[in-house]
Amino acid sequence: MPDFDLGASIPPHTAHAVSVSLPTWKSNIGYEEGEDWVVGRMATGYPRFFIHRSIQAFAADIVARFGAKDSKAFLFPTRQIATRCVCFVNAHAPPAVAASLDTVHLVLDTTQSTPEALASLSPVISAVLCSQEAFPFLKQYWQHTGDGVSSRRAEFCHTLFKDGLLRLDDGATTPAPTSPKPCRGPKRYQRPASVDTTRVTPSPKPSPDRDSGIGHDIHETSRFLEERFGRNLDVSFVQPAKSAIKRRIAGALRSDSELTTAPPPEHEMESNSRGVVNLKEDDIYLFPCGMSAIFNSHRALLGARGSMKSANFGFPYVDTFKILEKFGPGAVFYGHGSESDLDDLEKRLQGGERFLALFCEFPGNPLLTCPNLTRIRQLADKYDFAVVVDETIGTFANVNVLPFADIVASSLTKIFSGDCNVMGGSAIFNPNGRYYAALKEWARTEYEDTYWPEDVMFMERNSRDFVSRVDRINANAEAICDVLKDSPLVKSVFYPKCNASRASYEVCKLPSGGYGGLLSVVFLRHEQAVAFYDAVDTAKGPSLGTNFTLTSPYVLLAHYQELDWAEEFGVERDLIRISVGLEETEHIVDVFKAALKAAGESTGAQE
Repeated sequence: MPDFDLGASIPPHTAHAVSVSLPTWKSNIGYEEGEDWVVGRMATGYPRFFIHRSIQAFAADIVARFGAKDSKAFLFPTRQIATRCVCFVNAHAPPAVAASLDTVHLVLDTTQSTPEALASLSPVISAVLCSQEAFPFLKQYWQHTGDGVSSRRAEFCHTLFKDGLLRLDDGATTPAPTSPKPCRGPKRYQRPASVDTTRVTPSPKPSPDRDSGIGHDIHETSRFLEERFGRNLDVSFVQPAKSAIKRRIAGALRSDSELTTAPPPEHEMESNSRGVVNLKEDDIYLFPCGMSAIFNSHRALLGARGSMKSANFGFPYVDTFKILEKFGPGAVFYGHGSESDLDDLEKRLQGGERFLALFCEFPGNPLLTCPNLTRIRQLADKYDFAVVVDETIGTFANVNVLPFADIVASSLTKIFSGDCNVMGGSAIFNPNGRYYAALKEWARTEYEDTYWPEDVMFMERNSRDFVSRVDRINANAEAICDVLKDSPLVKSVFYPKCNASRASYEVCKLPSGGYGGLLSVVFLRHEQAVAFYDAVDTAKGPSLGTNFTLTSPYVLLAHYQELDWAEEFGVERDLIRISVGLEETEHIVDVFKAALKAAGESTGAQE
């Protein structure tokens, strides 16, 4: 197990790492409080919460060339997304703050002799420039939607920008549009992120010669492109890689062989683990991260069905409910996700209330409880609402939820990738769903494929052994669950196999599936939780679904400003979430036994 210093990337020495080391309980609190001894040492962070250094550097250079003094910039992959960001700020910020926004759109300069492969990458960047006062509102949009640029896109396009190969698009600098200001939703969902005031050291302003491309050697760009992609990231493999990813998501592609440009077998999609023989590759949509998949699923339903409230069923991942609250007419919140909650929903429906959709996770995060999808599907069919299921934690190697859902979303960043070095997300439109035709029509005009080719190639390579990794992780998680359940220090263990909602999980569990790699534990005393976390010899930081075990005081990180509210739904503030990895079972069990011993010694108890 490598040593993880405070603020170091997880995995170590990884330029585009998805997690960051917070090795002690105190450091997690320091992160949430924005204390410099933590935030100042962070080399990176979870990408939707911490703006990657490569993105910061590019944004600083754009501001230096196009912006006012002390302004900031957020980078997006298309003009349309940047426009949505501006509309969001107009709707939520005071008019004087929203008035500070400008947009800059950069495209490849095709007047220069650029390689065809470079043009095929579509290296486009749209920047929203803002004042310091507007920064927190743009940061909300960035965090909630997941539609910002990836660090690899920023790094690649920044080089082109400095080499004078990106030009200002026609009409690129535009005033911010105006729109009415709606309700912002409950106060508890409006806390600023701890690292909203990200420190940025502007890069030196490029020289006029470099700006204009004068003296630029196109051979340098060709060499840069070749070195950047190389033999393993050939541009010609991008579309086959997307196809392979989609077929793995469908449960149709079982081969882990090297990628080729040959067309896939004609009937491969018909034999898939989703149990939907008419599922097609183009029913699966790829996104730059899992939250983008959720956000755009919500957008799709609003576009297909009109503006209606949704129901958030079960205690949600933090940004899902924020999307439902802030990007539409709102949502009804059923935080327990229980049968009595379904009773209440049914009474509302019987009374005439109508909903756009019910959003749920299977299982939920962090309590690992499972909604009754059979009953939810029956209610949806009877009362005409869509069902959106986030299967990230269950994973489609363990469960099949598509027959119960109109849309199935997943964060590919997690165990599908496993390597914790690339983001990605997916959404499946159920071809047998009531709203399928309307959703497909929305996608025909509104869906933008913004998944950066480099990220695609890393995701395809990482996911080749997805199914075999899940099998190993399932076994390790069950072994750790047994160790924790047997400890007299432990108050509760949350895991699909031992939760009260196990029957709901079994309905969707595949014959070859297990119970997943995520579990949570609550100790009898606060000191025991702190001692256990500080002592456990695993990587410790945000995210889940990594090939290595990753431990986190999840509730502190996700709900620090609303701990009392979270406890109303059984989510205790000292809960520790464990994402189990691929270590040898005997070794990882010993790691947790040692941490339990330290927890016992913290209060004089005997393990």
